[in-house]
Amino acid sequence: MIKKTRFKDLITVENTSFKDNRGYLKELLKERELKKKFPFTVMSFSKKNVIRGLHLQTKKSQGKFVSVLKGKILDVAIDLRKKSKTFGKSFRIILSEKNNISVYIPPGFAHGFCCLAKENYVIYSCTNYRDKNSEKGILFNDKDLKIKWPIKKPIISTKDRKNLTLKQFLNK
Repeated sequence: MIKKTRFKDLITVENTSFKDNRGYLKELLKERELKKKFPFTVMSFSKKNVIRGLHLQTKKSQGKFVSVLKGKILDVAIDLRKKSKTFGKSFRIILSEKNNISVYIPPGFAHGFCCLAKENYVIYSCTNYRDKNSEKGILFNDKDLKIKWPIKKPIISTKDRKNLTLKQFLNK
């Protein structure tokens, strides 16, 4: 079931799951329902307390359909579409193997997540291929974003520690 949010084109999807004595089968992504093509899919594995992001591409912007295969994350998207009514605002949602929810984040958002389980497998289907030359990052703990992360001592990559503040990103 698709649910709209207050962010234009950002939606959540309650996935269909079929369970029996062997386990389960989940339907994650139906292009015909979202009316989008997803030519590029990646997966990440992260330990508990890892924060990844906030990432975006400036030239070949990607829409992302994000699902958790195993584990639990706090998924965060920042609207960086300058003409949007929700510009600079953040969207937060818990995605997990158990709650069976995915999120579609349209192009023009920075995206990141915080890992809340011991093992977290996250899959992203993207509307555009990765363009290394246009990759940017917004600092996860930028005070202007006012994101309340649920952990005290996050594990952050060296690359993500060097991300820009929102003000620095907007002034480039």
